Amino acid sequence: MIKLEGIIPPLPTPFNAEDEFDESLLKGLIDWYLSIGVNGIAVCGSTGEGYALTLDEYLRVCKTAVKYVGGRVPVIAGVIVNSLKQALAYGKSAKDVGVDALMVTPPYYIFTPSEEGLYHYFKTLAEKLEMPLIIYNVVPHIPVRLEVLTRLVSDVKYLVGIKQSRGDISGLADIIKAVGDKISVMSAIDDLLYPSFVLGARGALAAICTVVPDLCLKLYECVRLGNLSNALNIHNRLLTVWRAVGQQDMPARVKVALKLRGIEAGEPRSPLLPVSKIVEEEIRKALKEAGVLK
Repeated sequence: MIKLEGIIPPLPTPFNAEDEFDESLLKGLIDWYLSIGVNGIAVCGSTGEGYALTLDEYLRVCKTAVKYVGGRVPVIAGVIVNSLKQALAYGKSAKDVGVDALMVTPPYYIFTPSEEGLYHYFKTLAEKLEMPLIIYNVVPHIPVRLEVLTRLVSDVKYLVGIKQSRGDISGLADIIKAVGDKISVMSAIDDLLYPSFVLGARGALAAICTVVPDLCLKLYECVRLGNLSNALNIHNRLLTVWRAVGQQDMPARVKVALKLRGIEAGEPRSPLLPVSKIVEEEIRKALKEAGVLK
């Protein structure tokens, strides 16, 4: 089973000017993150615009990542679809090319499944694919409630992690208390990684780790060693960055933030558009304030 802990950035999917996946840029991104010392790589998540990829593109991204990482760290693939049949198709493609785990959101379109429907969705997916599964609990859309998570942790042997996202620090605390000794609970509460780690999250799988993985690694280490004064200082630097990046067009902002740091991440996919010069300057200012850009 995959060891899920530490700082795992969800990589952007780089598209070129013709809106095609750029394999060489993805390899460059992987080189950069591995040189910093991250504990894993995630592809095709929300930050990676996984919701906008065709099955063929998804397969190519996963295959490129697995082959290029070469086992140096685990590779996790997002599955962001709206039915069990779709999830099985995407998940099987990822498994066939050697992905180490799947990071799966609930179906998120206009209709809301019942708690029993969500339980069946994740349990069936894990058992049919027979591979490690991370529940990506996208709280603002279709939250997977604690009662469902507790049942799944008890009943599904392939369940290795829960990624708790978007502002629900109290929900994170409840999950850690209930199942944190049995499964890796990872934070995707980007502006509250510091308290997440103090509460017992085993790491972060969040977009802020994509923009400033170096700071996130330092924060994680400071909390692990009990150096909370330095951790608070890093938290405040991260907060500045997230306020500039964590908006509704976040994948586009992440790509320009990386470009400002000297790392080419390509273009966003329509209907997301490249950010304006005004927004780019806001992001530049935030990165400078955080001390990662001269």
